[in-house]
Amino acid sequence: MRGKRHVIQSSPFGVPLGCLAASDDLSFLYNGFRSANLSLDVELDTVYSYGSEFGDINDNHVGIDINGLRSSEAAPAGYYTNSSGRLTNLTLASSHPMQIWVEYDGATKQLNVTLAPINIGKPSIPLLSVVLDLSPFLQDTMYVGFSSSTASVLTSNYVLGWSYKMNGQAQALDLAQLPKLPRIGPKERSKFLTIGVPTISVSVVFIVISGLVYFIRWKRKFAEVLEDWELDYGPHRFKYKDLYIATKGFRDKELLGSGGFGRVYRGVLPSSKIEIAVKKVSHETRQGMKVFVAEIVSIGRLRHRNLVTLLGYCRREGELLLVYDYMPNGSLDKYLYDQPRVTLNWSQRFKVIKGVASGLYYLHEEWEQVVIHRDVKASNVLLDGELNGRLGDFGLARLYDHGTDPQTTHIVGTLVISLLNTLELERPQQRLMYAFGAFLLEVACGRRPIERREQADDVILLDWVFSFWVRGEILEASDPNLGPNYAPEEVELVLKLGLLCSHAVPEARPSMRQVLQFLECDIPLPELSSLGLSASGLTFARPEG
Repeated sequence: MRGKRHVIQSSPFGVPLGCLAASDDLSFLYNGFRSANLSLDVELDTVYSYGSEFGDINDNHVGIDINGLRSSEAAPAGYYTNSSGRLTNLTLASSHPMQIWVEYDGATKQLNVTLAPINIGKPSIPLLSVVLDLSPFLQDTMYVGFSSSTASVLTSNYVLGWSYKMNGQAQALDLAQLPKLPRIGPKERSKFLTIGVPTISVSVVFIVISGLVYFIRWKRKFAEVLEDWELDYGPHRFKYKDLYIATKGFRDKELLGSGGFGRVYRGVLPSSKIEIAVKKVSHETRQGMKVFVAEIVSIGRLRHRNLVTLLGYCRREGELLLVYDYMPNGSLDKYLYDQPRVTLNWSQRFKVIKGVASGLYYLHEEWEQVVIHRDVKASNVLLDGELNGRLGDFGLARLYDHGTDPQTTHIVGTLVISLLNTLELERPQQRLMYAFGAFLLEVACGRRPIERREQADDVILLDWVFSFWVRGEILEASDPNLGPNYAPEEVELVLKLGLLCSHAVPEARPSMRQVLQFLECDIPLPELSSLGLSASGLTFARPEG
């Protein structure tokens, strides 16, 4: 063998023998048939032997050897493609797995050798073909096997699988079941180790540093200070981070509205997926913040179907965030003013009026303390999914115990309430009834409490409705968008009740208990003329100038 070839012994019969072989430096011979009188070998040779002894054509060829190591037929390693029939070269020492078919047809006395990569089927044209009559050499015992040698060149040859059959087609190899080639020789230092690892290390350090910087900024961004006096209100306090995530960073896209006391954003709590409305309110002094939080948390315990539920608060850097239930239909004023695209008919408006009155009655008489809202107006009445009116925005609300008579001259609220600056009223409930009267007129007339005019006097809704009452045409002041089927007696009742609640004499104004009785027709509304109502009596509230 001279140490130069591996040998695969082949069958002498007309049967195919499939074999898979691969190596890093392949010098492999397939011993096809061996008996006392004949040796038939198919060689895969990767070593070129100089001189004429073996007659090698190159160092990468396939040969058929008969009774010796000199090939009677040889061809450079390759295969003929089925599509074009062209010879495609293969490198036996490429370390890529390959397939070889050795077939002998006893009828035609022809031996075919076919080579191909592992990932394609058997080519239809064999690489080598030789006519050879093996019948004289048939014996009862013959051998088929593999042999190899490496000479001075270090090689590693592997037979991953083989199939043999006499008198028929050998079973095709299941390539998916073949073992993988083992790694031979010293491992090369990969680019990943020489370039990738240092690069990744630097990147990891950079990422870690960036992460720390980001984390510090994140902590500062959402930093909160919880003072001792707030511990009693802990269950009602939200984390700023949760509200920030819920409102998507208080983006303008989530803005529901804004006013003199803050901006309101829609949000979805990340944990419970509950929709909320978050109002951002500023407060100047620490002591004022303490009182404000105490009252807000107390109001958070209010529960009534016509009040927007205050879920809690968040305090951060002089800023308060009030968290409410989200009302999907927004505020009532959007359905009243400036030719709205969607209006409410009278039945819907009357239900809202009675709902707000019921909520205010709960605040004044039914809860454990008296709550004075101090900012009743259409924009602070929100509509839920069924268009029920819910009074919200308790940012100006004040609380006191039942049976006490708080004395205060501090006037707060919107422009409607500021009309009272010259009245020197002392009872908060009487002051609220004045604002509630303006609210009744807003809803029934579809007008703002005060309409600004550039080149004329401002129109005060109270005076405007009163002028219709004086002429005996109070229904003419109602909103023309009430719908065709409204009840005139209900509209008239609300308009007159609005005038009564805005009476110049505080003691003449009804309580919320009486308002509910009027709206439910449990008691009749008194005649306004019997109360001394007059134009001069109603317009006194307009500020001078």
